Amino acid sequence: MASSKGGNPSKNKSAGQAAVETAAQGALETAQAAVESAQAVVSGTLRIPRASAQIAAQLPDLLENLAVATERLNATIDRAERYMALTDPMVRTMDRLLPQMEALIATGNDLFKALSNVPGVSRLGRLVSDRSSGKTDEPKGAGRRAKN
Repeated sequence: MASSKGGNPSKNKSAGQAAVETAAQGALETAQAAVESAQAVVSGTLRIPRASAQIAAQLPDLLENLAVATERLNATIDRAERYMALTDPMVRTMDRLLPQMEALIATGNDLFKALSNVPGVSRLGRLVSDRSSGKTDEPKGAGRRAKN
């Protein structure tokens, strides 16, 4: 009875080993098939062109450059705002003076027009402008007389 229950232990051991090896081989083949399927799915859905991959690789540097440029722009805007705050009193003063200066210029223009209508003023203007430039209408020697 002992021989019928137990049988040959070496036979049982090799049959069990064979079953384990067969199961391991099947599991290995199933795992490899799963890995190949996963790689096929990933490579099929994530096909990224080389140029896009290069751009994606440059994104961190681009973002850092953008941050630096934004900081510089903010500093420049702050400086411009400070300059505007300093020039604000001068601008207000110029706003108050400009109408008075325009009125003064208009008065000068009116005076020039009025004087240009007076007879002989144009001749006087030419004489004054010629003398200021060093020229006169008098002939040479006519203004000089020999002293005795």
